[in-house]
Amino acid sequence: MTVDSIPEAETTPDAPQQSLSTAAARNLATTTKSVPQMQEITSRWLLRMLPWVEAKGGAYRVNRRLRHTVGDGRIEFVQEGATVRVIPRELGELALLRGFEDTDVLTALAGRCTQRDFAAGDVLVERGSPADRIHLIAHGRVRQTSTGKYGAEVAISTLADGEHFGEQALLDSGARHDCTVTAETAGILLTLSHDDFAAVRACTPHLQAHVDEFCSRKRQRQNKHGEAEIALSAGHVGEAELPGTFVDYELEPREYELSVAQTVLRIHTRVADLYNDPMNQSEQQLRLTIEALRERQEHELINNREFGLLHNADFKQRIQPRSGPPTPDDMDDLLCRRRGTKLFLAHPRTIAAIGRGFNACGLYPDHVDLGGQSVPAWRGVPILPCNKIPISKEQTSSIIAMRTGEKNQGVIGLRQTGLLDEYEEGLSVRFMGINEQAIISYLVSTYYSAAVLLPDALGVMENVQIAPRPH
Repeated sequence: MTVDSIPEAETTPDAPQQSLSTAAARNLATTTKSVPQMQEITSRWLLRMLPWVEAKGGAYRVNRRLRHTVGDGRIEFVQEGATVRVIPRELGELALLRGFEDTDVLTALAGRCTQRDFAAGDVLVERGSPADRIHLIAHGRVRQTSTGKYGAEVAISTLADGEHFGEQALLDSGARHDCTVTAETAGILLTLSHDDFAAVRACTPHLQAHVDEFCSRKRQRQNKHGEAEIALSAGHVGEAELPGTFVDYELEPREYELSVAQTVLRIHTRVADLYNDPMNQSEQQLRLTIEALRERQEHELINNREFGLLHNADFKQRIQPRSGPPTPDDMDDLLCRRRGTKLFLAHPRTIAAIGRGFNACGLYPDHVDLGGQSVPAWRGVPILPCNKIPISKEQTSSIIAMRTGEKNQGVIGLRQTGLLDEYEEGLSVRFMGINEQAIISYLVSTYYSAAVLLPDALGVMENVQIAPRPH
């Protein structure tokens, strides 16, 4: 049919309406509505999986056995063009200089550090060569390897920005490297030689005294974890004299104080009075506010610099992936550093990268049932999503592994229940009054923290590459 043959009744725009329009009909209809939706809500697995412990008095003290050793910290640097300098006070992160606070002496040591640029594939030190200087990694990744019992090369560890190796050279002029260090990427080292350290030490009596005290602590009997040894006797016969012993405690144990997330919820009385059918406006406003507070609570438990998991992992419990993307071997390295690992936490994009790494090896993660929900797992340990774990500009992130519970000497959540005007456990909603503009105010507060009972309860794999490689 051509355009000219279309009947006039079908082309006229002013045809009379023959029935009620849907737009008018909706004025008489009852609309079915949903409750207010919120995209920010996530699964919040961390809040669900942490065992929550009462912190009466707003604080929780972690008592431990006395430790003679101190963990090695992460060192920071400043960059000026192509020149990199170590921040003097950051040298206090070295085990040898931990607790030494003379800024002038630390500045003198920092000034004697020399810069060394390296390229990918460079051998930085050879196994068995003299260890005459400490190496501070300002930027880049290096791999430590050694020779195994049967002659093959074996991997020891991977080090990255802020870490160091060769610290024994500062005290022992005859020390030798026990492994080969090879650069995996281009980067920058700062080195401090034994002779330079000895020169500063010789003219600084209080540095000499600090080093002597450090050496004295190292000579004290201790177990592999650095704890004061408990003298025991086993395998003896007859009336052997048994050793006497006692268990010493830390004199200044760490205390975790409860943190707070708060907001003031405001609702106009006209809204609360007139617009509560079929849904109570105050309840919906409060529900969404609580959801936002719980999301912020989980974010703080991950990222807070005082008690967040990423910042409270012991430096000896932080590892680097072998090649960037996560592999089954990397997950095993993270898993084997503690007994009874309860869960892995990773950003959803990191979990996708884990899946790609497994598939590249011809493996597929198994699944476990967690509260009626099937979640991916490795070696029976669930891998749970947490979008609060940050992703860097370089598309790297972290994977957290933890043991949980007080009885297991793991990671625990802290809160206090029985609050005045408590609405949920550890969360209160307190009426603050009505102002002259007829606005009702409620103070919504939640108190929380997290404590790591033993250093090996929490581990982190850092700098995990999550961006897929181009084909």
